[in-house]
Amino acid sequence: MTSSRHLKKSTGRFYGGKKISLKILLESEGFAVGGHMKANSSFPRSPRLSAWEFAVSVIFVVSWVCLPGFRLAAAERPCESLVSLRLRSTTLTLAKLQPAGPFTPPGARAKPVALPAFCRVAGVIKPTTDSAIHFEVWMPVSGWNGRFQQEGNAGFAGAILYPLMAHALRQGYATASTDDGHTGGHPTWAINHPEKVIDFGYRAVHDTAEDSEAIIASFYNRSAFRSYFIGCSDGGREALMEAQRFPSDFDGIMAGAPANDWTHLFAGFVWNEQATLDNPSSYIPVSKLAILQVGALAACDALDGVKDGVIEDPRRCHFDPAELQCKGPDQSGCLTAAQVEAARKIYAGPRNPRTGRQIFPGYEPGAEAAQGDWSTWITGKTPGKSYQIFFGNSFFADMVFQNSGWDFRTFNFDSDMRLADSKVGSILNSTNPDLAAFKAHGGKLIQYHGWADSAIAPLESINYYDRVIRTARGQSSRSPQAALRATQDFYRLFMVPGMGHCGGGTGPTTFGGAFQVQAPQVDAKHDMIKALQQWVEHGVAPKEIIATKYVNNKPTKGIARTWLLCPYPQEAKWTGKGNPQDEANYVCTLPGKDGK
Repeated sequence: MTSSRHLKKSTGRFYGGKKISLKILLESEGFAVGGHMKANSSFPRSPRLSAWEFAVSVIFVVSWVCLPGFRLAAAERPCESLVSLRLRSTTLTLAKLQPAGPFTPPGARAKPVALPAFCRVAGVIKPTTDSAIHFEVWMPVSGWNGRFQQEGNAGFAGAILYPLMAHALRQGYATASTDDGHTGGHPTWAINHPEKVIDFGYRAVHDTAEDSEAIIASFYNRSAFRSYFIGCSDGGREALMEAQRFPSDFDGIMAGAPANDWTHLFAGFVWNEQATLDNPSSYIPVSKLAILQVGALAACDALDGVKDGVIEDPRRCHFDPAELQCKGPDQSGCLTAAQVEAARKIYAGPRNPRTGRQIFPGYEPGAEAAQGDWSTWITGKTPGKSYQIFFGNSFFADMVFQNSGWDFRTFNFDSDMRLADSKVGSILNSTNPDLAAFKAHGGKLIQYHGWADSAIAPLESINYYDRVIRTARGQSSRSPQAALRATQDFYRLFMVPGMGHCGGGTGPTTFGGAFQVQAPQVDAKHDMIKALQQWVEHGVAPKEIIATKYVNNKPTKGIARTWLLCPYPQEAKWTGKGNPQDEANYVCTLPGKDGK
C-alpha cells in the first residue's frame, strides 16, 4: 500500500509542472480517460469519455487551471477525519475545524487574531528515534486559492510561526510552519543530538512540505496547483536549501537575507565580538554610532545623484572611520583610535590569518545608528549584549564545540573555522551554486537583501548570486552575459538600499517580504510574493518592484516615499526630473550606463 507521504509522487502534483498531460489533468478531476483510474485516486469511477466529451472536458480543465485568481469553493472532507490520515513517520495529533472569528494561537503571549474558518492540523514527524519535528497546516474551509505556502523560520527556530500562517491564511493560502525539530530559541538541544541538527539543517522543512501537501490533497480531494516557500534570515537559508537539495518541493521560492553560509556568518559574529570586546576601549557605545553614520553619509550619500540619507550601493563608498578620530583625548563627537580600529574590522569582515582569504563579508556603512541596526546586532546597547554575540557564542559553544564554557576569545579563524565547516557545514550551509535541477523543475526564485543589514552581511547575497552565474556559465560554456540571462530566466536578486535585517531601516523597505508589514497595494508591482506568483503561474518575470517607506515606519501614518527595486546587477537611477522621493522618477539601469 502506498503511504500518504508519497501521495504527491504517486499521483503527481496535478498542476505543479510546466508540462503535464491532459490525461493526468482530467483524471485528477475524476474523469476516466482510457478506461481506468489512477491507482491512488480517491475520485469515483467515471465512464469512458467520448471524443466530444473529452474535448469539452479539456476545455473545462484548462480553463479552470489557467483562470487568474481562481478560487476553490470548499473543502471536500471533514476536517476532524484528517487525524486518522496515515503518513510515514508522522503522527497527527490534532485535526480541528476552527470557526471564523477570533483565534488565539498557542503561546503565553499570543493575542487573539481574526481569521476566516479553517481546518487546523497539527502533527509530529519522527524520521529518527531522536527526532520530534512539530508542524501545523492551516487550510481555508472556503475560498482556498489553490496554492500552498510554507513559512520559513528565524534564528535557531524552535517555534511554529503562527503570525505568518495567519497572514497567509487571510490571503487564501493553505499554509504550514514547523519548529524545525526542537523547542526554544537556544541551541542547547544540539548537544549530543546530531539528528536534531540535521532536522534543523534541512530535514524538518522538507518533511513538513511533503506531509503538508499530502494533508492538503486529502482535505480538498486535489493537490495544490502551485506550492511556494517564503522565508527570511534562517528562513532564507531554508529557502535556498530547498532549491538546492529538494528542487521539486516548491514551484516558487522567496529567499530574504539568507543566512546560507551559516558557519562563516557565525564566525563573522565572533569576529565582531572580538573586535569590540577584546580590548574594553574598543567598544563603540550607542551614543557614538551616529558619528559613524553621519560621517559615512557625508562621504557617500550623494554618489547616486540624490542626497536622501540612503546610500544606493555602499560598494562605491570608500569611507574611512579614521576621518572621525579624536585629535586629542576621547570626546563625545569623535572616535578613539581603538574605536576606529574596531569599526574598520566590522566593515572589513573576518579573514583567515594564515591564508588571508576572506571568510565572510563585512558590514556596509550608512545606517549604523538606525533603529534595529548596529545597537541591536553588532555592538549592543551595552558591552556583550548584542544579538550577534548571543548567536555566535551559542552556535560555537553548543553546535560545534559542545562546551557550555567555550570562550569566544579562543576562536582561531583558521583551525576552528575548518572544524566548524567539517562538523556541521554540510548540514547547515546552503551554498551550493548548482541550481540546474531547480531550474529544470520549472522553479522560480526571488532573493532580496537590505544593504543596511547588520545581521547578515548583504554582500554575501551578491557573492552567492555571482557564483550561481559562474556555475551556469561553466555548465554550458556561455559568455558572462548569456550566463546572466540564463540565470535571470529563473532566479533574480533584488538589493534594497537602506533596509535592515528583513525589513526596517532608513529607506523604503516594505514590499511584501517575510516579516514585513503589508505593502500599500497587494499586487505584483508592490508585493514580492505576488510578483513571484505571477512569474511562476504566468511566466512574467519581475523587472522591478516598488518599495514603500511609511512615515515613522507605521502604515497608519501614510507613505513618506517610494523607491524602485531593480534586479541585480541593475540599480535604480533618478532621471533628474520630478520628485526624487517618488519611484516614478527612477529607471532601472546597469551601473556604468550613466557614466558612473
